[in-house]
Amino acid sequence: MRLGLKQLSPLTRRRLAVFRAHRRGYWSLWIFLGLLVVTLPAEFVANDKPLIVNYQGSYYFPIFRDYPESEFGGFLARTDYRDPFVRDRIEADGWMIWPPLRYSHRTINWDLATPAPSAPTADNWLGTDQQGRDVLAGVIYGFRLSVLFGLTLTALSAVVGVALGAVQGYFGGWVDLSLQRLMEIWGGLPVLYILIIMSSVVDLGFWWLLVIVLAFSWMPLTGLVRAEFLRARKLDYVRAASALGLRDAVIMRRHILPNAMVATLTLLPFTLSASIATLTALDFLGLGLPVGSPSLGELLSQGRANLQAPWLGVTGFVVLATMLSLLIFIGEAVREAFDPRRVAA
Repeated sequence: MRLGLKQLSPLTRRRLAVFRAHRRGYWSLWIFLGLLVVTLPAEFVANDKPLIVNYQGSYYFPIFRDYPESEFGGFLARTDYRDPFVRDRIEADGWMIWPPLRYSHRTINWDLATPAPSAPTADNWLGTDQQGRDVLAGVIYGFRLSVLFGLTLTALSAVVGVALGAVQGYFGGWVDLSLQRLMEIWGGLPVLYILIIMSSVVDLGFWWLLVIVLAFSWMPLTGLVRAEFLRARKLDYVRAASALGLRDAVIMRRHILPNAMVATLTLLPFTLSASIATLTALDFLGLGLPVGSPSLGELLSQGRANLQAPWLGVTGFVVLATMLSLLIFIGEAVREAFDPRRVAA
């Protein structure tokens, strides 16, 4: 590790030192990565199917494929491994290895002692929602879905925003003015109404929702990159590169973009947190992911509709607040690391 750090440039080593000196942001990064490592393989952590089944000397892997119940002495087309009949048949002549949590985000617990939503128990650590689904399993899958949506949206927004901002700032003139007027018109469109209209035309899934939100999320990055390119295009080294005959695309990519990305990278953690908050808000309003998707916004909506079940709202709030707080702390550390005035303690 130390050999790898010595191979880095002095500027990069200084930035890493400043980032590590920001203890809150540094430990927030590790906590966030730990939560991500747990939730990314959600099917191996929370599932209503065993990881491995050994029955009559044969091995089965239900987590990767469905098996008919006839494989275990039943007659149904699909095996329910939580069924006492199937469980007893397998355990009488084999064994099963289960995930730590024997519920998926869509698994309904039919053996509740009280009507759903039910309070936390030893079987359902965070209780169940109004459909009888395990809240902890929903949180695990919902955390993963929110982070993946936010990361994908942030990456695509950065690509679109940086590209358009670079073109605006570098060429200036009528190109800059035209794109600025188009952005002002586009930014004035009501996103909520567009989502309501689109939801009546198409079934909003992950990718449709991503495209619609992406259509408006790239603009903050464009303004930042545009300002950096407008400033840098008049500098001597850019003029010298142009005088030597380098193409505009090469100058933009090799000489201006690395400097412009410094300011952009400091904004990305905040863009990620805003993307997650946007998805949660849309799900809360019923304009986001399809019904049945693991969603923190739906959990908050159920908490509002079931005030007699406070564990729903409290769980959704704690998970969302923790996730966004960690991202904000990471963003603060990144911003200080790229600040040229900061020196590691």
